[in-house]
Amino acid sequence: MGCCGGNGGHGEQEAHGHSHGGHSHGHSHEAQAVAAPVQAPSRFSGQIGISDKAAEKLRDLMVAEKKDPAQFGLRLGVQGGGCSGLTYFMDFDTARDDDKVFNHPVAGVKVLVDAKSILYLSGSILDYSEGLMGAGFSIKNPNVKSSCGCGSSFTT
Repeated sequence: MGCCGGNGGHGEQEAHGHSHGGHSHGHSHEAQAVAAPVQAPSRFSGQIGISDKAAEKLRDLMVAEKKDPAQFGLRLGVQGGGCSGLTYFMDFDTARDDDKVFNHPVAGVKVLVDAKSILYLSGSILDYSEGLMGAGFSIKNPNVKSSCGCGSSFTT
């Protein structure tokens, strides 16, 4: 078990395409939808990115929880705590006056970040992955200087 009650590090997988140089092998390849990677915003931009996979999963969870995406979003924030000093938190919430709101245009979901948390999250990407070791949201944060094994606690 990890230092913060987690199950250790989180693996990442990448989808790789291949090319046949335009020649035929005598068999067909079924078209597969591969989500393009999200371009990370600058860590000084005050922006965050949302991967297609994270947006789709967020929408599914909101439907299951009966949270209307037009009214609710995923609140993503940073608070003091954990073995490295700061931890992430996520919850469904409505937008507040001082929030930065990040919309995913295709899935129709939004991520809400308060003014203090955006200082730590600027340039991050919210992602979702599934694998043999588990599934869940992850935050790829360029501001992190070090983190503990659970991946939820960090320092900047």
